[in-house]
Amino acid sequence: MSDNRAAQDTSAITSRDELPSRGRRGSAPEHCGWCGRRLDAQGTVGRRRRYCGHACRQRAYERRTAVQRGGLPADAVVLSETEVAALQDRLFQLRCAAEDIVTAAREGANPEELRSLADELARSAQDLERLR
Repeated sequence: MSDNRAAQDTSAITSRDELPSRGRRGSAPEHCGWCGRRLDAQGTVGRRRRYCGHACRQRAYERRTAVQRGGLPADAVVLSETEVAALQDRLFQLRCAAEDIVTAAREGANPEELRSLADELARSAQDLERLR
């Protein structure tokens, strides 16, 4: 029964970053639920921070209320045209980096060159991970 209630409580949350951090004290670094920046480590007293500042908290609130007013599902992701274009650019960068590795491997590139290309691929993927 408590598992069902926990599932209901998290259904209204619009972002996986906004999920409460249960049982993760001191483990993985925490990130802002809006911009994705790493949050400064705090003491063990009180509630954990969700946002890096007031502006991010306000933007998250505005997004939640816009989603509710628009009749969209609670897990909907709303992006502006500019954000979609930036996301498409980063996806293109990632694909190009992967194709570079395939081409270099086909042409018999040395391990150091492949390692350099793989590092670039990892950086592109890491950049793509930050959607905001």
